[in-house]
Amino acid sequence: EVAGAEGHPTVRVFIDKPGGVTHDDCAGVSLQVGTVLDVEDFIHSAYTVEVSSPGLERGLYRAKDYERFAGHQARIKTRTPLNGQRNFRGRIVGVTDERVIFEDRTSGRVRISIDEVAKANLEIDASEEFRQGQEKEALDRHLMGQKRTNERIRSK
Repeated sequence: EVAGAEGHPTVRVFIDKPGGVTHDDCAGVSLQVGTVLDVEDFIHSAYTVEVSSPGLERGLYRAKDYERFAGHQARIKTRTPLNGQRNFRGRIVGVTDERVIFEDRTSGRVRISIDEVAKANLEIDASEEFRQGQEKEALDRHLMGQKRTNERIRSK
């Protein structure tokens, strides 16, 4: 995306990879993009390059996005109403035949053609994320306790 003033545009690049994006990933891509823009002379004035991940409430655009985030909470807005409804909030179940299978909080399970989606984003439930984090920490503590117990048994 190129935005901003003509005399000093901002080039925005969003990157993603399995496991998430690090600051080093962003810095590396920023350097590469800047080098290509300079060598090819695409922008004839000073510019800024911004590289970031899509974020927690990232947009969903293709079938593989919905497949990747099956089981996650999301918001979907359709171009035209589906059974009188255009805005859906709930959980992505999966994708079949270019249709998102979605468990909406109010209308239940619906199938939405990907072509009919005007906008879709993941929706982060902070309380659910906190609960999952606590469960992971408890499991990590348990596993560390097991490891220490096993080490004591071996050293005897």
